[in-house]
Amino acid sequence: MSASLVETVDIQAPVSVTWALWSDVTRWPSFLSHVRLVEPLDERRFAWQLSLPGADKNFVAELAEVIPEERIAWHTVEGVHHAGVVTFHHLSDTSSRVTLQIEYDPKGFVERLGALTNLDSALANYDLGEFQKLAETAASA
Repeated sequence: MSASLVETVDIQAPVSVTWALWSDVTRWPSFLSHVRLVEPLDERRFAWQLSLPGADKNFVAELAEVIPEERIAWHTVEGVHHAGVVTFHHLSDTSSRVTLQIEYDPKGFVERLGALTNLDSALANYDLGEFQKLAETAASA
């Protein structure tokens, strides 16, 4: 059984800014609260370290699709099963919409509990809020 979540945030920053921040995977730990480290292995693969309540997880994810200023998709090739896509939508010259969609295999009690209580959704919401602050600060700089 796989679980999925979709979260969307509107940001007062142009797509060029939101894309530039998100496409630099080494910055993900600064706005994704459960991501401790993302380390490039080569052009397409990245080693992740996640810090979750009661469990630390490591996995290797591969970029499946990158369309500049439109979408970034990835899936794991080692470790915990997980796939995601982030899409960027132009709302106006000064605003954009970012949608995060993640599918994962809720193995183990902690993850199942999270999926059942919508903890994952709350976390994704919080992370997108952090990203929004980062992007809006960058856009106004």
